[in-house]
Amino acid sequence: MPRKAQLASIADNAAALGGAAAVDRALSLLAAFQDADKSLGLAELAQRTRLYKSTVLRLLASLSHARLVQRLDDGRYALGSEVARLHAIYTASFSLERVVLPVLQQLVASTGESAAYHIPQGDGADARRLCLYRVDSPHPVRDHIQAGDLLPMNRGTGARVLQAFAAAPTPKPDSSEQLLYQTIRAQGYYAARGDRLTGVAGVSAPVFRANGRLAAALTLSMPAERYEEQFAKPVLAAARTLSALIG
Repeated sequence: MPRKAQLASIADNAAALGGAAAVDRALSLLAAFQDADKSLGLAELAQRTRLYKSTVLRLLASLSHARLVQRLDDGRYALGSEVARLHAIYTASFSLERVVLPVLQQLVASTGESAAYHIPQGDGADARRLCLYRVDSPHPVRDHIQAGDLLPMNRGTGARVLQAFAAAPTPKPDSSEQLLYQTIRAQGYYAARGDRLTGVAGVSAPVFRANGRLAAALTLSMPAERYEEQFAKPVLAAARTLSALIG
């Protein structure tokens, strides 16, 4: 009788509802490749996917036939040419607007407040943040930022998040700003009243690319009197959704 695995495979733990187990396992082999990996050996693939080596070999045969992986001369495996072809098609068809706006619209629908997507612009003294996308609150009383507006990089919750998670060095370790940014990184978001404008409150969280680098800040803004601590939860959820989508 075949041995029973002590631990369920990565694919079995995250199986698609109504999907095919073999496809889930084959895709887990592709997902085993990480940013720094040029190639992986059979043992590494088995370890990362928690699949038996015999199963990995059968799946690799199918993936190789589809040119999704290739076997190198040293016996290791690398991603194949079909991955590059699919990536080119995806890149050509990708629209950031089509990805971001539905998430902002859902955030506004669930909170009743305005949502925006800010990206950094410029360096040093010229640094600003660009409001790339914005969905307004249905309330008549709201802050009136528009897509395309340039905002300061040293005020506002979106600015604080961009500064806190930027790759560039932050202020000296003993500065109050450094302590603030450490706190933001620790909690994963920033909420404040009156940081940019008196009477305006905001909650912001970072959006990351697949390589872990900062892409943007997602911000929910509202009049200070309508601010609620519970807004942090949907903002964090929306930021995580965007991080997964923009990759």
